[in-house]
Amino acid sequence: MRSNIKEGLNVGIVLKQDQKTGEITRGVVKRILTNSSTHPHGIKVQLSDGQVGRVKEIY
Repeated sequence: MRSNIKEGLNVGIVLKQDQKTGEITRGVVKRILTNSSTHPHGIKVQLSDGQVGRVKEIY
């Protein structure tokens, strides 16, 4: 749910190139890129280091 994700939150995302393996990349949310309230594959975010992916875990 988009409402569960806030800027500055520690999350685990799956990057586009890691979708086959499902490898999790940890980071801090800089921007929320998904406009809809939910998404079947996860809400897309940009991390503070610039990487973009879909949220799979919230820490």
